[in-house]
Amino acid sequence: MHEYTLILTLTGGLGAALVLGYVTHRLGLSPIVGYLLAGTLVGPHTPGFVADMAMAEELAEIGVILLMFGVGLQFHIDELLAVRRVAIPGAVVQSAVATALGAVLAHAAGWSWSAGVIFGLALSVASTVVLVRILSDNNDLHTQAGHIAVGWLVVEDLFTVAALVALPALLGKATTTPLWIDLAMTGVKVTALVAFTAFVGTRVIPRALDHVAATRSRELFTLTVLVTALGIAVASSLIFNVSMALGAFLAGMIVGRSDYSFRAASEALPMRDAFAVLFFVSVGMLFDPGALMAYPALTLGALGVVLVGKPLVAFLLVWALKYRFRAALTVGVALAQIGEFSFMLATVGRDLGVLTTEATNALVATSITSIVLNPIAYRTIRPLERSLKARPRLWAILNREPLPPGLSGAVPQRTADSSHRAVVIGYGPTGRTVVRLLRDNDIVPTVIELNIAAVRALKDEGVDAIYGDATRRETMEAAGVAHASTLILSSAGMTDSDEVIRMARGLNPDIRVLARAPYLRDLPVLKAAGADRVYSAEGEVALALIEDILDTLGATSEQIDRERARAHSELLGEG
Repeated sequence: MHEYTLILTLTGGLGAALVLGYVTHRLGLSPIVGYLLAGTLVGPHTPGFVADMAMAEELAEIGVILLMFGVGLQFHIDELLAVRRVAIPGAVVQSAVATALGAVLAHAAGWSWSAGVIFGLALSVASTVVLVRILSDNNDLHTQAGHIAVGWLVVEDLFTVAALVALPALLGKATTTPLWIDLAMTGVKVTALVAFTAFVGTRVIPRALDHVAATRSRELFTLTVLVTALGIAVASSLIFNVSMALGAFLAGMIVGRSDYSFRAASEALPMRDAFAVLFFVSVGMLFDPGALMAYPALTLGALGVVLVGKPLVAFLLVWALKYRFRAALTVGVALAQIGEFSFMLATVGRDLGVLTTEATNALVATSITSIVLNPIAYRTIRPLERSLKARPRLWAILNREPLPPGLSGAVPQRTADSSHRAVVIGYGPTGRTVVRLLRDNDIVPTVIELNIAAVRALKDEGVDAIYGDATRRETMEAAGVAHASTLILSSAGMTDSDEVIRMARGLNPDIRVLARAPYLRDLPVLKAAGADRVYSAEGEVALALIEDILDTLGATSEQIDRERARAHSELLGEG
């Protein structure tokens, strides 16, 4: 019976999430909205099928662990340091203001200050999933504003991780031990966990990943990454008595600092996404639409904090630090939503007996509304910018630019970087030669390779190299295919070459694709996929033989060129 209930909960929850996630995606909204609505649909507060809430929450715990592992995996201290002047003070001030506003709002509704602080913290942190999706969809992820927004969010995420660790010590069951001793003990445990993780991360995990990667087994690699995430998360709870979320975050940082980060992100994290869906579904199951009518002011106030208070504070802070108006507006609007971390905080507050279902309802309603409105608000940035540029005096003031004489309203645009870049898949003998020739001709290569030793050697030589599977979109994005001029598939035995070419075309329709194929019969498939030129070992050997025979027989250069052209036409389908 237990197994039957598990299957029903998984099938019903994921099935509803699939349907509603697809619908919301087609409507141009974040699928997270669909997942939350799916949870409400299969929850106890709506008619029809009701999933097992306790079982859904247990499965959602895995989702939380893998979500935090993903955050750690994508956390790069260099990116944060690059924008630290604005991201760190900005995130601190904005989080403090949003937390204070949320606490005052909750206290006005009759809650305790402890509940108010947790509620405010939940309102202060934006969704990583939504923010990255919004920036990517609008081609702003790799702009200055995008880097600021991501760095800002990293600081918010770190605050949330700290809160997830500290709240149980601060608001747990009352003991005779003074609070400062509890906090000190928690600090010691966290320090011990960090030391343990650092030791394992530098001595054990890299060697284990090296051995597993040498097997060339995708399943074993994925399993190793998942065991690393779950194992350190569970150890943090059982051995060090601290949050599993913190352990998962540290595990992600370990793998993220290794040469396997991109491959881990592309191969192991799809399972994270599946369990993350269950996390959102479990949160949606707590949502009672009818109960909102009993306290509409609380929900409206929470929406005011998220949609008005947070973006206004962020905009003013970025602009006050002398960044351009567009960057300040982009950061402010991108942060005007809440998501997964808000629900994690709410879950901790509920487990501690501090927050009620009323708070969860308000947070879910605020999340759904803010995630729906966020892409709409973001699309107003460019029209607003164009409108302001039509008023050159106002635009110059907003950007602190001097007003030149005879200003006509035209604002000079920065020219895009026109340097040539090529992405090379494979670093065998052919790939090695190609990379050398590219570098000799001042073309910057980025190599995608599944041989970790080759990747490390390339990095030692100063060549940009990524350890990952080229059939994964995340790997291709990390290699910069979207901004490269050429893609070279240098390996003749590469599987799914046609899918790789189609993916590259999707990321960059203008990229020139040169591919290598083992047999002549492979040429039509690769050309149909979008390759500009395909070189076959069979064809090239035939051409070399023809040239050698004709040269030996004393043929003229014109005769050799004519026969070569005819062979190209017959063998390779080229004129």
